[in-house]
Amino acid sequence: MAKVGRFKNERARTDFLAAYDALEAQSALEAETREIPTSFGTTHVRRFGDGAGTPIVLLHPFGGNGLYWDFVAKNLADNRVVYALDTIGTAGKSVQTALIGGEADFAGWFGEALTGLGIHRAHVVGLSQGAWHASIVGLRLPQRVASVTLIEPNGVITKMKWSVLFKILRFGMNPSEQDWRKMNAWITPGVTMSQAQFDCAKASLGYRTRLGWARVLKDAELRSFPTPLLAIFGGDSVACDPIAAVRRITSLVPHADTEIYPGMGHGVLDQVPERVIPRILEHVRRHDLSSASTSA
Repeated sequence: MAKVGRFKNERARTDFLAAYDALEAQSALEAETREIPTSFGTTHVRRFGDGAGTPIVLLHPFGGNGLYWDFVAKNLADNRVVYALDTIGTAGKSVQTALIGGEADFAGWFGEALTGLGIHRAHVVGLSQGAWHASIVGLRLPQRVASVTLIEPNGVITKMKWSVLFKILRFGMNPSEQDWRKMNAWITPGVTMSQAQFDCAKASLGYRTRLGWARVLKDAELRSFPTPLLAIFGGDSVACDPIAAVRRITSLVPHADTEIYPGMGHGVLDQVPERVIPRILEHVRRHDLSSASTSA
């Protein structure tokens, strides 16, 4: 029988929420928080900024949550509201209560979350697994999405190498703190997690997600991709092949924008936010909507 995402037991839930609260307490950025009811459960949202620009909605990577974006949210909130979601069905303060049976359901959840926030349309930015989620809503909910930015969309444009998948799966079986540090250094070289970030990421392993994993978009899906697209890659990423990914995007989505940052890894946003954020905002402004068509 299909199940909804949940913590494996009450102890896992309690430990995660304590780690989440400890990480949130260290944030220097104040945020308004809301719980948005949907057909699939409640969605925890952090809200930043103000202004008439079309809002931006942020979708976090695997093992992360809406708190991940605090280090860039203020810069993204450039004359607009920014919302960081705890993606339902992942470890966070959102609570899934109904099965998300596939991509259509995921897009349905996202649309309901936008409606609950009072948003007609939004720009969507996703990182890593969040890029997969952003591609789903860009593909299946274009009437609600002004643009999509995919940061390090591993497994979405090109397949991940089996050697990479095997190493990640082997790591996930019984990771020690030393294993975590080694894995982080390998996947995101140049990015150092704080102890609070580490504790929260490790505690997230106590959650059993049922959302599934990224799949490579078909040629036909990319050719007909209905939403303005920006894809960003670290030139030295081990999570995907940036050259092959950009070549595929360019051939199938000729009006899409791409950017490769040489020497950067999967953690390109953490490594050079001063370069990545202006690039995202350039894309967002180009595809902005008038303030009359949005509300926040």
